[in-house]
Amino acid sequence: MTLQDLHDQHLIVLECLSGSRAYGTDLPTSDVDLRGVFVLPQERLYGLNYVAQVSDATNDTVYYELGRFVELALKNNPNVLELLAPPPDTVRTRHAIMDHFPIELFLSKLCAQTFGGYATTQVRKARGLKKKIVNPVARERKTILEFCYVTRGAGSIALTQWLRERGGWRQQELGLVNVPHLRDVYALFHDASGEFGYKGVLKKPTATTVLLSSIPKGEEPVGYLYFNQDGYKTYCKDYREYWTWVEERNDERYATNQRHGKNYDAKNMMHTIRLLDMALEIIGRGELNVRRPDRERLLCIRRGDFAYDDLLAEAE
Repeated sequence: MTLQDLHDQHLIVLECLSGSRAYGTDLPTSDVDLRGVFVLPQERLYGLNYVAQVSDATNDTVYYELGRFVELALKNNPNVLELLAPPPDTVRTRHAIMDHFPIELFLSKLCAQTFGGYATTQVRKARGLKKKIVNPVARERKTILEFCYVTRGAGSIALTQWLRERGGWRQQELGLVNVPHLRDVYALFHDASGEFGYKGVLKKPTATTVLLSSIPKGEEPVGYLYFNQDGYKTYCKDYREYWTWVEERNDERYATNQRHGKNYDAKNMMHTIRLLDMALEIIGRGELNVRRPDRERLLCIRRGDFAYDDLLAEAE
């Protein structure tokens, strides 16, 4: 089932603007996010083709099947609870069936966990961006050679430096064999002539582990090599996450974060404070106020007017 099916078959019973346009923190450049509820035809509802949710590729538009909507509301899911108390100017469609679901039936102390959990996620995202801004990863990807070290006395030296110190030996001239009982440690052999057919340390730049060679009997190792495989795996993960973020990031939002110079995602921290304020209102007054009364303060947070540590302390 697609978004078009919902509209063509008139299955939508609630449709509202959501996100910043509902909170009152929208800017002229803000996206138009939609949330809503739909009912399924009986053959879908009771058959084997039940659909719990329909959304677009970016999740900017999301509709919940009525039963799923109620299930999430009972769990105090913040995104779903907001649909039970939308600001009037955000409502595009509302069927009378929604009158059967007053918000008072759903608000509970669970909001401390759900709103607090969402807020914690926003802090993590803000911290993640802080890490990415302060610790960018070079576009040229490292190879396993940069994670290999050769023993020297009681210490070690980078393999690349070790090769240079030997008059420009090439990694292709090396042969490696496992050292029993020592993880990621290899006896290191050298053959400049190529007579023995050593395979080198790696075959191609994208290699994820070192090569092993057959070593003629009687050959003596010229050293011992350690491959920091765990370090290489961590680097690959950081590289992938960083450049995926670069490709998918909202450039305008990133530019805003760069301008305020605080090295964190200010929009994430704005949502952190908003979510916690909403949870306090639910617990203290039994109210869910989607349209925020402190728009200007939240926009100040979004602009980066506050220090990250101060916002984190307030959230704590």
